[in-house]
Amino acid sequence: MMKSPLIAPSLMCMDLLRLEEQVSFLNDKIGYFHVDIMDGHYVPNLTLSPFFVSQMKRVASAPIDCHLMVTNPQDYISTLADAGASMVSFHAETANGQAFRLIDNIRSAGMKCGLVVNPETQLDIVTLYLDRVDKVTIMTVDPGFAGQAFISAMLKKIAAFAEYRQQHQLEFLIEVDGSCNKKTYGALVEAGADVLIVGSSGLFGHSEDIGEAWQIMQRDLAEALA
Repeated sequence: MMKSPLIAPSLMCMDLLRLEEQVSFLNDKIGYFHVDIMDGHYVPNLTLSPFFVSQMKRVASAPIDCHLMVTNPQDYISTLADAGASMVSFHAETANGQAFRLIDNIRSAGMKCGLVVNPETQLDIVTLYLDRVDKVTIMTVDPGFAGQAFISAMLKKIAAFAEYRQQHQLEFLIEVDGSCNKKTYGALVEAGADVLIVGSSGLFGHSEDIGEAWQIMQRDLAEALA
């Protein structure tokens, strides 16, 4: 049986009218909450915000990871730290010329640092600072929208990051964002994923009742890893 991964619910997929109920239920069951923040520029969509983080922090005891799908990630760091974020994850594609400074600024603000790579971004683009991050998120869909088809070629990329981590004795977590559900759980964990971000198809779409939805997800995951 494969090792069970950490679970990170994607809150852009939750029922926002039941935010307190769903966050309270998930608090002691997950690795951390995943909050997508989009600017309508880097990706053509708008979702959650630093203000949302400050409000959910009132009921969230699990850590909050903020995924910045924005053109200028440096503009969000201090605001998210003040809002109560535990980790900030930026896209490698937005960090050209400032990756090391971004990482230092995130850590100086008291948060952990995550790196996100798009499907077409290769491992060798980010190797110079992989020793400085706590987590690498591999997108298995193009960023910006929920419900996209899984890009199976990303399994090789997950395995490549896992192999690089082992060879260089690094400790970053490998997370997967995009189409994490019963059809992909087994292959993702086998490839090397430590954390699975679950959204509509993995968790919230199973049932309007969060307890029932969680039970279905746990059953699907156990069957996939058996």
